[in-house]
Amino acid sequence: MAATIAAGLAAVVIAGCGGSGGGGEASSAGDIPDNQAFVIQMPAGSGITLKVPEGWAGTTTGGTTAFTDKLNRIEITPMAAPSAPTPQSVLAQDVPELQGRVPKFEIGATSTVNRPAGAAVLLTYKGDTAPDPVTGKVVRDEFERYAFFHDGRETVVTLSGPVGADNVDPWRIVTDSLAWTP
Repeated sequence: MAATIAAGLAAVVIAGCGGSGGGGEASSAGDIPDNQAFVIQMPAGSGITLKVPEGWAGTTTGGTTAFTDKLNRIEITPMAAPSAPTPQSVLAQDVPELQGRVPKFEIGATSTVNRPAGAAVLLTYKGDTAPDPVTGKVVRDEFERYAFFHDGRETVVTLSGPVGADNVDPWRIVTDSLAWTP
């Protein structure tokens, strides 16, 4: 009888640890839910609108607007620019700055991608977050950094979340929604 009870408890524990739908923390840490609602935002001074997940906290510091929730972040940084960025200019000018600012920076790929707002230079990379002020925990993040250009303005949209998080669809919603304002 003790063996039957032990087997039953083991089955309950195993069932509680697994399951479909990404409910386990290890597989879903940083995943943005598929049913996440999005709202249109117009970051101050950016000259754009774009959709961000509803309910995320927004802050603006030094011209950069950030939207955050738990382990994910969207940053929008507008600037004047004499010409459109290229993969070469991003590698030459932006990567050295990121190497000095992002702990354990690890470059990924650089390419040109097309979105409804136009072509953008996409830089992927990895890096560590700052230690959590309460727990001291550091998270390894993946970054997608899009440099858009329109009419003398460059807007950099940087999306980040934990390595392995499945945010492909939400990040595509954000970058596809970018629109230039007059």
